[in-house]
Amino acid sequence: MGPRKKSNKFHALVGSSGDDLVQRLSEPKDYINELSHEVLCHIFRYLPMKDIMCMECLSRKLREAVTLYLRVVKVVDLCAGHWWEYMPSGFTDSSFLLLLKKMPDLEQLYGLHPRYLERRRIRGFEAFSIPGVLEALQACPNLLGVETSHLELVEAIWNYMPQVHILGKFRNRNGAFPIPAENKLTIPINAKIQTLHLVGVNVPEIPCVSMLRHLYLKWVRLTKPQPFKDFLCVSLRTFVMRNCAGPTNSLKYVPLITGLASARNLEQLELVRVPFLGGLIQHVVEDSWRSGGFRNLHTIAFGACKNALEVDLGYLIITAARRLHELRIQPSLTKDGVFSALKMAELEFPQFETLHLGYVDEFLLQCKMSHSELVKYGLADVIENPGIITDIGIKVVNEVFTNIKYLLIYNCPHLHNPHHWITDQSRWSRLVDLTLVRCHAIKLESFSQFVELLPSLEFICLDQMFREPPKGCARVGLSAGTGIGVSSALVSNQNSNNDNEDHHHHNEANMPPPPINNINNQRRRQQQQHNEAEVEEGDVAPGPSHQATASQPPDEEQAGLKLVFKWCVWFPGKGKTPLRRGNNVAISMAVSDQPKAHAAENSCEKSCQVTSEQIKADMKAATDSSRRSSGKGVTTEAAEATTRPGASGTSEDTPASRTGVRTMTGSLVRVGPAGATSGHAGGCRRVVMDATHGTATDRAAGSGREGAERPSVPLSSGPANVDSVEPRVGAVNNDPRIPGPQTGQGKRQPSSAVASGSQQENFVPRRPLTRSCTRTSSVSLVSETARPRMAVRRKRMADKSTSTSDPVTEDDHVQILSLKSKNLVGITLTNCGITDLVLKDCPKMMFIHATRCRVLKHLRVESAPIVNRFDYAQCKKLDMEQVLDQILRMPPERNRIIYMRPMHQIDSVALERQLFQGPYPYHIAIVHEFSNPPNIRNKVRIRSWMDTIANISQELIKYEFFPEATRTEEDVKKFPKYPWGRDIYTLEGLVDGAPYSMITDFPWLRTLRAADPNGYSRYDFEDDESTTIYAPRRKGQLSADICMETIGEEISERRQSKRGVFQRVVVLFLHHCDTPGEPVDDDYI
Repeated sequence: MGPRKKSNKFHALVGSSGDDLVQRLSEPKDYINELSHEVLCHIFRYLPMKDIMCMECLSRKLREAVTLYLRVVKVVDLCAGHWWEYMPSGFTDSSFLLLLKKMPDLEQLYGLHPRYLERRRIRGFEAFSIPGVLEALQACPNLLGVETSHLELVEAIWNYMPQVHILGKFRNRNGAFPIPAENKLTIPINAKIQTLHLVGVNVPEIPCVSMLRHLYLKWVRLTKPQPFKDFLCVSLRTFVMRNCAGPTNSLKYVPLITGLASARNLEQLELVRVPFLGGLIQHVVEDSWRSGGFRNLHTIAFGACKNALEVDLGYLIITAARRLHELRIQPSLTKDGVFSALKMAELEFPQFETLHLGYVDEFLLQCKMSHSELVKYGLADVIENPGIITDIGIKVVNEVFTNIKYLLIYNCPHLHNPHHWITDQSRWSRLVDLTLVRCHAIKLESFSQFVELLPSLEFICLDQMFREPPKGCARVGLSAGTGIGVSSALVSNQNSNNDNEDHHHHNEANMPPPPINNINNQRRRQQQQHNEAEVEEGDVAPGPSHQATASQPPDEEQAGLKLVFKWCVWFPGKGKTPLRRGNNVAISMAVSDQPKAHAAENSCEKSCQVTSEQIKADMKAATDSSRRSSGKGVTTEAAEATTRPGASGTSEDTPASRTGVRTMTGSLVRVGPAGATSGHAGGCRRVVMDATHGTATDRAAGSGREGAERPSVPLSSGPANVDSVEPRVGAVNNDPRIPGPQTGQGKRQPSSAVASGSQQENFVPRRPLTRSCTRTSSVSLVSETARPRMAVRRKRMADKSTSTSDPVTEDDHVQILSLKSKNLVGITLTNCGITDLVLKDCPKMMFIHATRCRVLKHLRVESAPIVNRFDYAQCKKLDMEQVLDQILRMPPERNRIIYMRPMHQIDSVALERQLFQGPYPYHIAIVHEFSNPPNIRNKVRIRSWMDTIANISQELIKYEFFPEATRTEEDVKKFPKYPWGRDIYTLEGLVDGAPYSMITDFPWLRTLRAADPNGYSRYDFEDDESTTIYAPRRKGQLSADICMETIGEEISERRQSKRGVFQRVVVLFLHHCDTPGEPVDDDYI
């Protein structure tokens, strides 16, 4: 019995001591408390301040370590480096003072971004106020600088703690337009700040701030009448002033420009809607360039500056030539003469890369306010017209800026033929990125040729380009979407022979032969153009010729600068030929007595230019004329002569009888409901000088028809035209030596009139001519040099009216964008009017993005082996079956993802049958996403793991001798029914409350999804299968090798059943948020 008791005692003793041992072993060891204070303080340097303060509550030793750390810390960031966030909430005046008192050595306080501050202390209430913050800051005797974004707080610091610097970039966070009245800031002269970024603030003035380096002013109201009288920031490197409400008197901006010239280190100058005095910058540059003014600029931007002149911009560009990187030019300065003058200056721009022509600020593009509202809120009274640069000017651009990499052109309606931009001197050899926006006159075929000729082009972005003609325009003779007739300068895109510079040598073999009368008229036109050139040379710009400028000494950069810009820009007769636009198309001047060689010499360096005001004046005059005469059908010379101010008094005295020039009177085309003219009634004809042969070509800008399709009519080039195009030179119109022009009206002739030589000049139709009248004409309406297009089938309708408001049933006009480029990586299409996209030979093409392309239907891939991302969003008429078939028939060299947002209901069963049954050698997944507004979480995640699925299959095929699946026509016939020889399954779930469905035959995916999460894995997203389709990071499945450890059983099963796998995968991601037909706004597209 004894041993049992002993045994019991022993067991009891062991049991009690064992419990203590287990308890001690089960308790985690407190390694942190074993660390020294020094080590803990070193660790705190890597933690956010919020976490450091939380540690005070954990243990006595940690509290001591935190106290020691705060006692010696010199730099504190309350936002943990996230300057765009707010500091932790919950502070009051007393708690913030207590915190800063613990940091006696504090020198720099970052992240002082309170969400809300009271202006004054509130008695009996613990609040966070500006006086409380100031008291806390003053408790730090060594404080040198504070980072904040609070307007009233920074002003209080300037007033009560002037010795404290404002660290980092001061950006106020409550900016808005219209400018809130409560946002106020007064900048003192002694402000210690380097970067000041103000948005939506009322500021009395910008004083002399010696330390200021970067000044951004956006939506800033300058309240004093002379806000820049003391402006002088000698350390300034960046000055940006956009859409500010300042003084309207241009003279009050003189101190601003002179102050900027004194900033010798100024690198970035952006002026948007700043009404400085025209010519002011020119004079300031003349005075300051020798001492370094504006010489270090690398970015120059002018936008909506009402009074800016070409010489202002040109002087800045030439002065900053050595370091200039980027140039943004507003539409009124986007003209040929600027670049012609820069070319004559013969300077090099070794670092230049980016050019933006027709620059319009984002705010003006996106703002929904009317012009009058903007003016009411204090912005300058400016209305921007489109840029007037022509193909000749763009060609000169690359001759001036030979190293240009990025080119963006916005709303330049006089650009027609991009392939003419490339010459022996202008090869665009370094152009990488090309963006064209709203350049409606650029021709599709010419653009395709241009892309093919660019050796380094990688990215193309087209926005509102190649728009389709409105329905019915083909019947009434209107240009595409312009409403101003086929004679407009804003031409349609289909007029493939409407060149605005005929001195490029066309292939004459491709042109239809002109009629005999056309040849005679051409000769007559040459003679009258020579005469006109001499009139300009003799009367418009007297003085030494421009060749004298080129002989100036090159070491003096500015020596020839005045002559270059004054001759080439101020006097339009020098450096370019004005674009002739007359209401009379049947007038000719007397044959000149001067030799042709002299005229050709004088005009050899001229280019075309016309201002938007002149375009509007021409259109208005044409409209008035057509309204007066459309009822009669015949235009009299007297009525026509009144449309030009310079032609007054010339209609009575008809010089046609004296000079022997034949005249032609015709009818005007009737005007539609919008009051727009068509045919040649608008008078928008022009003469383009041939720089090589001295010939002139007569064309109707916007008609695009060759001489074989219409009779050629002598052009007028008398003083009426000189007055309309060059209003500055009024003396020419009153010269009694020059006979007045004989006026008339030209028009399109039917084929019978073309056939008879003598009748074509005297033919007067019974009613106004439209395109519908010439349906039976044997002359083709499409030029023979144009790209052959598919025949357009139209339903037959009664041909009784010429109004575009009539119901018209037409197929969409076929427009094919064909791409062939050895370096092109991707193309982005937005609101474009193309119907077909063809990838001819694009070996490096990787992505296609198309958004809101209303008539885009087809894709044809001839050779683009590695293109792998296709985005089609809100393309209403897209032929999904054809596009998917083209993509899936490509050789399986890449995994591909196709993102589509259809605007109609999809037959999912038919879609599955097409993809899974077809001869496509891919594993396929169809994802239906129903989130609205659209959520891109699944789309982004799929891109991250679809390659992993394919990599597993490739590893098995290459190294494990796994069977590879095939998908030939025989395989398709072998499996005529579901599941068509594939292992198809469905995954469903919710993402942020929106359902999704995935139908796929992906191998391995189900097993990988079912795997347990890896507790040691690092993952960036708090994801699992409840928030997305598959979360590989959560499971640590980051590579094919790791995944193959998880799917060993499935690999064995597939090998035993001899089911092969494809090496590549395709994902079709269908977002159904737009299926009702109404597009959903989305920031991601």
